[in-house]
Parts: sequence; C-alpha cells; structure tokens
Amino acid sequence: MITTMTARGRFLITGSARGEVLFSHTGLSFWGGVDGASGDIIDHHHPLHGRSLAGKALAIPSGRGSCTGSSVLLELILNGHGPAALLLSQADDILALGVLVARQLFARDLPVIALDQDTFGKLAECLRVDIGDDRLRAFCQDGLCCLDVPLTRPETGLFVLSGEDCAMLAGDQGESVRQAMEIVVYMARLQQAAGLISVSQVHIDGCIYTGSASLAFARQWLDWGARVRVPTTLNAVSVDCRRWRELDIDPAEGEPASQLAQAYLQLGATGSFTCAPYLLSSAPRAGEHIAWSESNAVAFANSVLAARTQKYPDFLDLCIALTGRAPLWGPHLDASRRAEVQIDVPLPAEADDSLYPLLGHMAGELSPNHIPVICGLEHSGMSRDDLKAFSAAFATTSAAPMFHIAGVTPEATVPADALGGRPPLRHYRLTMADLLSAWQALNTAIDSGVQLVALGNPHLSLTEYARLAQLCRDGERHPDVALVLTSGREVHRQAEQAGYVATLEAFGARCINDTCWCMLRRPVVPAHADTLMTNSGKYAHYAPGLVDCRVHFASLADCIAAARQGYAEISPPRWLMPPADALGHRADDRVHGAANGTAKVSTDGAITGTTITGTTGGSQTDA
Repeated sequence: MITTMTARGRFLITGSARGEVLFSHTGLSFWGGVDGASGDIIDHHHPLHGRSLAGKALAIPSGRGSCTGSSVLLELILNGHGPAALLLSQADDILALGVLVARQLFARDLPVIALDQDTFGKLAECLRVDIGDDRLRAFCQDGLCCLDVPLTRPETGLFVLSGEDCAMLAGDQGESVRQAMEIVVYMARLQQAAGLISVSQVHIDGCIYTGSASLAFARQWLDWGARVRVPTTLNAVSVDCRRWRELDIDPAEGEPASQLAQAYLQLGATGSFTCAPYLLSSAPRAGEHIAWSESNAVAFANSVLAARTQKYPDFLDLCIALTGRAPLWGPHLDASRRAEVQIDVPLPAEADDSLYPLLGHMAGELSPNHIPVICGLEHSGMSRDDLKAFSAAFATTSAAPMFHIAGVTPEATVPADALGGRPPLRHYRLTMADLLSAWQALNTAIDSGVQLVALGNPHLSLTEYARLAQLCRDGERHPDVALVLTSGREVHRQAEQAGYVATLEAFGARCINDTCWCMLRRPVVPAHADTLMTNSGKYAHYAPGLVDCRVHFASLADCIAAARQGYAEISPPRWLMPPADALGHRADDRVHGAANGTAKVSTDGAITGTTITGTTGGSQTDA
C-alpha cells in the first residue's frame, strides 16, 4: 500500500463517491469524445473508445480539445450518466468548471481530484475507489486497499479584489452579476491566479446546444436579468438558425438549439455565430487581453494574433462577459506563454495544404499539456488559412492554449524567443515516416468511395471561398457526392458580394451558416453516407465518433477533385510517399522504426513515444 507520506492529492471540487476505476494515460475531450446522453466514449482515437464512463471513477491525466467539455459534463451530471468522480494528474479548468456550475446552479456535483503523477499512475492497477471528506482509498483485485491518499481542500489563492469586484460579489449590481462573480473568483483562486484582469471582449462557446442542461443554464441567467457588459461574440451554434427547417433538421433538435442561440442574443451578445472570430473586423490586436472560448480560436488568438486569453471553458465565458473580469493567469502572463517542448519537423518538397493540419494534429499529440515551438517551417510561406488549419488540429489533441512556430508566429522569430532562452523539457525530431503514419491514422477510409465532402471546420475564410470558387469554376459535382461548406454569416455575405457563392452553388455546393461540422449530424450528413472527405485535421479526428463515418483526409484541391469525380485517391499524396526502398519496407507499412530520434507510431497510427534530447548534456532518453 502506498503510504500517506508519499501519496498526495487535492480536491478541485469537494465531494464523496465510490466507483469502479476507468483509467487511461491519454487525456479526453468530453466534446466529440463522449456521448452527452449516455456517457459512452466515442472518440475513435482514444484508448477507452467504446467504454462507458457513467458511474465510473474516471482517471485521466486531464481533458483536452474542446472548451465545450464543461457543457457536456454538466449534461451528463444532470441526466444521471456522469462519472462518479474525476481523478486527474493535473488541474483541468474545463472539467472543474462543468462540475462547479452543476453545484452552484443545480445543486448536483461530484468530486474532482488532482493527484501527483506517481499516485495517479498507480490507479492503473486499481479496480475501485472510495472517496471521503479527507482521503481517497483505492482497492486492488484481491480487495485489499492498495492506495491511501490524504486529500487537501481546494487551494484557494489569495489576492486583492478591487472595490468594484467586491461590490459585484456583494450583489450590489444584481443577482446575475453576483453569481457570475462568485464563479470567476472561485476559478481564479483555484488557479492560484495573481488576481483579476479586465478584458476588452469575450467570445462565447457555451451557446452550443449539448442538451437540456445547456438551455437551462442560459435561461437561469435570463431569469436573473443578466446582460453582458463587454463586447461579446457568439461561437458557431448547433443549427443554421435561419434555415434549419429547410435543412430537414429534426425539430426536437432544431427548436431548443435555436432557442439557446436566441437566449444568448437576449443576454446582449452579437449574432456572429462563427467558430473563427479572428476573421471578424473585431479581431483583437497583439497584447490585447480577451476572454475567448472555442479551442481553435483560443490557439489562433494567442499564437497568431499574439492576443492574450486563457482557454476558457464554456459557462465561464458568459460569467466573464457579465462581469468584464477574468483570472490573471496563464497566457495573460508573459512567463506562461513560453514554450517548453521543441518539435523539429521536416518540410517536404511540393507539400500541399494538408501538411499543416497534419502537423498541428501531431504537435498536439506530442505536447498534450505544454506549449510547443515547432521548428522547420521557417521557409514554408504559411498563410493565415494554413495557420487556421494548424490551430484547429493542434487544439483538438492538446490542452495547451497556444503554440509557437519559429520564423512564422510573432513571438518566435527564432526558437530561443519562444523558449525564453531555456532548453526544452522535451525535444522531438519527426521524420517523413512519422508524417506518413500520422496521415494514415487520420485516413480511416477503407476504399475510394466518398458520399460527402465536408469543408469549413473551422469556418471558411474569404480567401478560402475565393480558392474554392476557382477550383469549382466550370463543371459540376458528381451526383453521388454532397459538397457542403460552412462559414460565419459575415464571411458568407462577403463571399456572396464577390460572386464566389454563386459559382459554388452552380457547381452544386450547399453553403450553411451559423453552425459547423462538429455540430452537424444527419440529414445534413447524407443518410447513406458512410465515408466522407475533409481537409480539416480537426474534423478528420472527430467525425468517426460524431457521425459514424470513415474519413478521407486530404488537401482542399483533392477534396474538390473527389467532389467532381465521385471518388478519392486511397493512397497518400505523392509528396508524402518515400522511395519504395527508403525505409527498408513498403511505403504503406503502418509501423515505422524510431532510430535516430524519430517518433514511434503504433499500429493504429497514434504516436506512442519518441527519442528525445534531454535538457542537460544532450543526453537521450526514451519517453
């Protein structure tokens, strides 16, 4: 039994529970990774795929991916399919916030505990846990207690509140502001934040309909008479608010989803309905303190725009909009924007635009909780659209709020800038073999068939509309392939004025606003579709679990070629293929060696380890 002298744990949210341990060394995104109605794990890339977390003591290092995880977790808690407890190896704001809202607004909750890494690892050997007021006990197969961990109460850092902050907490500005401020202050103290900071704008992700709980949350603030006090934009929502009936969306989904969008408009937010707020004229400037949710938007704002925001969970975004105040922590601070991981990547000759979401997805897997600096793309000529695609894929597999790309993003002219002059904690060197294996992992299609080409995750930019119009000029889509594009209202309006939308519709494309592919289901995804094609690393990751489709992942040009001809190339792109004898085995092998600092890739394509350069003396160890 591990003694209380060595094992350490602390409550993020207090509570008691008993349950069977469901353990993984891999973080889990509740949005896109967990069915909010049943608790089943639907992320096809996750080791726990197919298992249910309902009633279990879920032990994962942390969450990852979408900010909407807090909303899905609230849904699970209120519908009775949530975990019995959350056991983490590091504090996770998104998951903690979902439970905090369940407690404060709905009087339902569960314990959330952060354990030291050694103790967390021991849970892999345990069958069940018993959590009380001051300790966690875990039991092995023989029924004996194999882990006894004392638990401390939530660490609530102390900081000075302004006079206005104190007035808000006292209820001087109404019940809604008081409730919102309580949540903001709790999270700030849980983070050990230096204090609170005023923000210039908020982007709300909590407007996505995850079930009745998300609507009940919004309506509670309306009942309290809430109103945002800083400029606030809205993320893509679950339906095209103006056309969901025309798209044959089931009213059981369409009605509450549109009611939720309307509730946020009544709270004073702007009806932007886009997952790419950085495409709007209101996009923040370098150094501007903002509070954004939506994982790809947070990564882009911090990394590409050099604005400053945490990866704020759904629901905390609204609380910040109602108070104008946010925790002074994370990327708001210079020290928290430094890279701790270095990833050297190859720049293949004649690579197409699918390289960048592929690299983003890989970078997130290699740096699930730390900010990385990517080296090797200095001469790539990456466009804003390439950076958008990279950001989305990175934010799908990592919980980190930002990245640096040496010679490309503004805070990383050279790697040393991003690293703050310190050596990296881990240093990865990828090869073409690694890229090929990662490409194969995203490409789950088993034949050349395509029934849907899904573009616009994140939402299309005006330059992407222009390129699509050029690719689709003359000719038409194959009758057996649906071509569906998603974008925000403002960019779509600009594309209409430029004539791009008319060209695309003449080709046979369908343009949808307000919503995005992470929310779209059948019948927008055709009923007969079992294979789709996308240029989005984010959607290639989520689609198998969200819509039960296999995926072709490819460049934008290849996606339109498939829409024309009715099928996709099943082989990797030419730029990714090594010479037949370069690796000493066939180019389509799914396992590649890890000599000379290359990443090891498992038979399912997931990166499982790598040779790294240590921080002292250039020594090498196996991670």
